[in-house]
Parts: sequence; structure tokens; C-alpha cells
Amino acid sequence: MSAGTGTFSIDGKNIDLAVREGTIGPSVVDIAPLYKNAGMFTYDPGFTSTASCESKITYIDGDEGVLLYRGYPIEQLAEHGDFLETCYLLLYGELPTASQKADFDYRVTRHTMVHEQMTRFFQGFRRDAHPMAILVASVGALSAFYHDSTDISDPQQRMIASMRMIAKVPTLAAMAYKYSIGQPFMYPKNNLDYTSNFLHMCFGVPCEEYVPNPVLARAMDRIFILHADHEQNASTSTVRLAGSSGANPFACIAAGVACLWGPAHGGANEAALKMLEEIGTPDRIPEFIARAKDKNDPFRLMGFGHRVYKNYDPRAKIMQRTTHEVLNELGIKDDPLLDVAMELERIALHDEYFIEKKLYPNIDFYSGITLKAMGFPTSMFTVLFALARTVGWIAQWKEMIEDPSQKIGRPRQLYTGAPQRDYTPIAQRS
Repeated sequence: MSAGTGTFSIDGKNIDLAVREGTIGPSVVDIAPLYKNAGMFTYDPGFTSTASCESKITYIDGDEGVLLYRGYPIEQLAEHGDFLETCYLLLYGELPTASQKADFDYRVTRHTMVHEQMTRFFQGFRRDAHPMAILVASVGALSAFYHDSTDISDPQQRMIASMRMIAKVPTLAAMAYKYSIGQPFMYPKNNLDYTSNFLHMCFGVPCEEYVPNPVLARAMDRIFILHADHEQNASTSTVRLAGSSGANPFACIAAGVACLWGPAHGGANEAALKMLEEIGTPDRIPEFIARAKDKNDPFRLMGFGHRVYKNYDPRAKIMQRTTHEVLNELGIKDDPLLDVAMELERIALHDEYFIEKKLYPNIDFYSGITLKAMGFPTSMFTVLFALARTVGWIAQWKEMIEDPSQKIGRPRQLYTGAPQRDYTPIAQRS
């Protein structure tokens, strides 16, 4: 909604720009007419001060440590709901009724199998291929197997594609894991809930019945909820940018998976776990904190601070409790990594350096420990992130496609290369 106008002054010329305000959060200045009226662009590396779209899906207040899905606090959804309920909320904008939830769960459950020819597609990868490499390729390949849901102008096809990805990405993720360890693929089971089914496909084997642990399944479900969406982050922006060209939804989500693979984005929990392993024991923490404070030392404390949150990451509080539940259930009483993590957290929350810099523990600080305890190798951490974030990407893609004001993404630049010059024949060049 409009909140009036602001005036931009340049070279003695005043240009009125509309100011728009959202439901909550800071207002924005609409700079779309700036080039037409002033002959210049804005310069914003990383788009940290630029709203690229209007969205009703997710809201973050980094200063207060708030994360809302469709207006609902993440703490309430993780405590009282399940992942498929969160999927429904992100896709449709409201929490489902009991009958809507039952129908949604039924439809997702019965789309979990992938085309049988996909198994031969997997055989083309080297046996030591990274699971994320396999996931990027297999998600993109879905468009070759399900081309009856790639017409983005058809609302029905858009919804079928959305349901297929929510249902099939866990199957592909489990297949990527199984392939990487040389075990046979496990078919999904319709009598299991979404997360228990995923654990069955990852850790079950054909020679015996796998019974999912309800505590671990609930922990995994909560991890999925916490990672389901996070506003206009790098991978979500990638999905929107790819989608703005009219690319099919499977290609767009594959682009999001590729972006998430970056260590500065989806690989942060793996980096945090490696840091805890490097520290080793609590008595070595002061040494590493001193290194973190040393401007001349390249060492960084991973799992602390966040690009958006300048307060305690609300997801980290839930993840901390989940970590303890998993370790207790598995009988892990004296986990050295957890001992290091707890002591590091205690020191960081009371150290003036961390308080001043607002370096609070984030979700990656705890999630790596939890996933390792559940039996996942570090190479799978980002795959699990992609699985959870798929619904957020789909919801954002769907919102963009249905927004009449959206155009193909085309950022501008500040050109600092050579000015125009004439071609010189090779014989005349010195």
C-alpha cells in the first residue's frame, strides 16, 4: 500500500518517488521510475537494501529475532504442527482444516514414487558422486519425466508440479544417499508419515523391516519446518530469477538446489560441525575465541551470527532443544561435540565481544550435531536443507508466477571497464 512520496535530489533536480509500506516491517522507496526521470540506477551489491518483489509468504525481523510463516511464529509451528501442515500453509496461505490436511497428506503420500526409469538415470553417476550433485541433476531431470506439468500458464499443472516436488524430492534425496553408500534404493511406503517415510528410505534395507523411531522422526520433521522458507535468500532469489524467464518449475527448483550448495548458504551447518571437531575439547575454546577476535587471523567461528538476524536466531532455540532430545533418545550422554558446543555457546552469550558484534548462535550451530547423531554424513546435510526448502521455493515461485507486476529479472550494473574504442588489426598491435 502507498505511504506517500519521498523526494530524491540530484544536480538540483527533485524527483518524487512513491513510498510503499507493508503489513509489518520497514517501508520501501519505489525506485522503478528513477532511471527514466534521472538517467541513473541505484548501486546495491548483494541487494541488501533492495526489495526485489512483494510477498505475502515469510517475514523476518532480524533485530528482534522474529520469523513468521504467513504470519505464524516459527516457534508455534514447530511446537504444535508438522511439516506437511507447514507446506500447506506456505502454499495456500492458511492453516488447513482437518479434512484439508487429510486430503493434502493423501495427495503428497501418493506422489512419492518416482518414475522407474529414474533408477537407470542414477547409474550414470560415479559411485563417489556428491549427493548434492546427484540431487541437482535429478531434480532438473524431473521435467523430462513429468512434462505433463510444465505449462506454467495452467494453474492445474502448476499445482500438480508443486505436489510432485514436495512428494518426490525426499525420494530423490534418499536415493542420492543410498547411491553414495552403495546400498539399494528403498521404495516409499504409503503407511508412513512424510518424515518417517524419508528415514525409512534412507536407513531401511530390503533384508529387514525398518521401524522409524518416533523421537527421531519428530526431530527430523521439526528440522524440515525450521528450514522450509526464509524470505528472499540467495537460493530463493535464484528460483524467482529463473522463474521470471518462464522456465519450467522443475528447472527453477534445480537452480535453487545448485545455489544452496554454496558453503556460504546451505553448507554452513557442515562448516559449523567441522569447526567443533577442530576445537575438539572445551579447554581449547579460549584459544579459538582469541583467534576469532584477532583481525589478522583468518579463522572464523562458524554457526555464529547471521546475515539477517542481529538477535538470537529463533530457529536456534528450537534446534537446541531438539538436539538434546535426539542425543538423549540415542543414549549419547557425553558427546564431545555437544560439550564443546554448549561451552562455546555459554561463553559467546556472555562475552562482550560477541554481544557487541551480535554474534549469537544460529540454527547451523546445532543442526549439524543433530544430523550427525541421527546417522547422516556431512555430505547429506545440504541435501536435507534442500529437501525442506523445496516447499518454500515452490511457494515463492508460484507467488511470482501469479503476480501480474512481476517482470523478467534484469539487474543493471555499474560499468567500470574500458570506454568505447576502435578495433586494431593484429599486425598493427604492439
